[in-house]
Amino acid sequence: MTAIAVVFLLLALVVVWGGLFASILFVRARPETAEYPPGGADDHREDDAPVERDT
Repeated sequence: MTAIAVVFLLLALVVVWGGLFASILFVRARPETAEYPPGGADDHREDDAPVERDT
């Protein structure tokens, strides 16, 4: 492999694994909340949707 190929390989590895590591740290710092803000309740709009017919 040429030097430029090695550089691009290392750059790609840093981007992919660095992004994975950063996203893991972000999720650990801000886990999913158990409560949602007001207005986030299910209002069953899909129950009032028009009938879908396969024609």
